Amino acid sequence: MTALSQLSPSLRSPAALAEAGLIAAAEADALAPVAARYAVAVTPTLVKALQEGAGPGLSRQFLPDSRELITHPHEREDPIGDAPHSPVPGIVHRYPDRLLLKLVSVCAVYCRFCFRREMVGPGKDALSAEEIDAALAYIAANPALWEVILTGGDPLVVSPRRLQALKSRLDDIAHLGVLRIHTRVPVVAPERITPELIAALTGRLPVHVLLHANHAEEFGPAARRAIAALVDAGIPLFGQSVLLRGVNDQVAALTELFRTMVSLRVKPHYLHHGDLAPGTSHFRLSLAEGMVLMRALRGPVSGLALPTYMLDIPGGYGKVPVSADYVAPDGQGGWWITDPNGQRHAYRDSVENTPTAIVLKTRID
Repeated sequence: MTALSQLSPSLRSPAALAEAGLIAAAEADALAPVAARYAVAVTPTLVKALQEGAGPGLSRQFLPDSRELITHPHEREDPIGDAPHSPVPGIVHRYPDRLLLKLVSVCAVYCRFCFRREMVGPGKDALSAEEIDAALAYIAANPALWEVILTGGDPLVVSPRRLQALKSRLDDIAHLGVLRIHTRVPVVAPERITPELIAALTGRLPVHVLLHANHAEEFGPAARRAIAALVDAGIPLFGQSVLLRGVNDQVAALTELFRTMVSLRVKPHYLHHGDLAPGTSHFRLSLAEGMVLMRALRGPVSGLALPTYMLDIPGGYGKVPVSADYVAPDGQGGWWITDPNGQRHAYRDSVENTPTAIVLKTRID
């Protein structure tokens, strides 16, 4: 039996996108090399939204772009340094009390800015039974662990039966206190949030879901129903978003996104600065631009609707808030980033069409 539950038919090639009217027919051949390198999947929910006139807040996130084949010098295949912290397949253990369990390497959709874009896609399926056994043995052997974070890929593409079996095995590890799930499924494939899937999340360990969404247009009627089903079942939802040029890099767009989350009982948790993944420079803002945006939100937007603006330090040194406690100009056009252990790391913006001289003139005091 397949490890994954059957996904709804999605558009997985530029030709299919052109046939659906989502890109011009003349673009399909030019975008074929992009799709050959980085996986493409656009779910029926998103196809409908795009066909009904959704704007660049959706299209830029999910439709391939020829600029994805342009790699800048600072970009990395493993931008946040998962590999150095992976003692066994599927585990990333970066912090003492929590770790990632990357159950699968496939997603319902493939975001064009994904920081794991070199590691996910069709044909990379899921951890084997033996690898899951080894991962759970590692968790059981480390009593300092309190939290397991299911990620991937998207763990909610797994069948409810298999998800429940894993949840039961995690429930049996006495020193664990909470299970966190990172997912996009409720907004991109809301039909998968069924009573069976919700039932699979019951048990000893409380489940918290971190929902990835970047624009208010992602919250269509079906997504709203899926989110309500999770919250009504007693599962707390938190929002995580990525700051993306041309998607949500305006005060009005971020305000609408975060207020929409709160109205749906999703607490905005993190706004991530764009990672240095290959072919994503056209999405990234500079740190200075991001700080200006966050300062503009502070005051006019309720604190209930404000996430923490975060940077994952390249190389695997952890994530930190983008604030004066952790981020400081180096006086030469770059930045010093202080990691959670107090060590400093050099960081330079790698963005498209944003000259350094312009970035440095932006006031951040």
